Amino acid sequence: MTPEGRRAVVTGLGLAVAGLEDAGDLLQPRGDRRDPAPADPVRRLTGRGLRYKDRATKLALVAGRDALRSAGLVGEDDRVAVPGERVGVVVSTNLGNVDTVCDTVQAIAEHTYLGTSPMTLPATSSNVVASWLAITYGLRGANLTLCNGQTSGLDAVHWAALLIAAGRADRVLVAGAEPDNAPVRHVLSSSGVTAEPFDGAAALVLEAESAVLDRGVRPLAVVGRYARRASLTTAVAQVTAGAAPVGLWCLPERGSDPMGDVVTGAHRIDLSATLGPASGALGVLQCVAAAAWLCGPHAGSVLATAGIGDAGGEDAAAAVVLSSYAP
Repeated sequence: MTPEGRRAVVTGLGLAVAGLEDAGDLLQPRGDRRDPAPADPVRRLTGRGLRYKDRATKLALVAGRDALRSAGLVGEDDRVAVPGERVGVVVSTNLGNVDTVCDTVQAIAEHTYLGTSPMTLPATSSNVVASWLAITYGLRGANLTLCNGQTSGLDAVHWAALLIAAGRADRVLVAGAEPDNAPVRHVLSSSGVTAEPFDGAAALVLEAESAVLDRGVRPLAVVGRYARRASLTTAVAQVTAGAAPVGLWCLPERGSDPMGDVVTGAHRIDLSATLGPASGALGVLQCVAAAAWLCGPHAGSVLATAGIGDAGGEDAAAAVVLSSYAP
């Protein structure tokens, strides 16, 4: 049971996807996109130090900044305005800085270690996206990256909620980012993925309910049950048992729908069909879409799901329920 006042609630949303202006646009069909020639969201970043950052990091910085702003946690300089040591970062990305890693490996192969740059070598760290989020916005709490396949985004939301429940942080910025570049396409094509990959990032701010009430802010949604099991059916059944009826179901990446008898009457959206295979960003995108849906004329709960393996028989699957806020 979650300790008193440590329930994780959503207070901020951020999105960095070309053609989408805000989280609510995730709920629109593909044909309803507003801009036929969208601007690159990375262009919203300004200042020094961007040259040596990989694309996944830049996308996460945009989405993370917007989430922190919408939560009201940063000042005019975009530095966190609450105690930074109590604000953590959890990032989900499976392919994030693969471009930097591939470029570095090629440079070493061609020129030995003398061909590496002291500016780019630190960027080969698997935790580089989370690190730059923390450094840029002054977030000095727990900091980690999950690289866990398609369930990674939902796992990241769960681990952020655990940090809050355990008292390790009062607030956590959760980001999911995946880039589209030549190294990413090479990795995906060698794995049999032929669809155009997702390019973007999503972020949400989770806070302890007590911390939110102290600020006089009303949460957007509540993070509820989470399950990670070998079967998608088992995971979904576990998180929905005894819960409010599911109004919106975010489908796994393959769009498989093997549980019509478990999740009945829910509106279904498949973000991977709209945005492309989103890998580690999928679960965070789903939770951002869920919060946007709950902020609209809807109430109740949203089911976010992700799985790895063959449709209907996943080797691993995760499910998270978000619900409307009620004190």
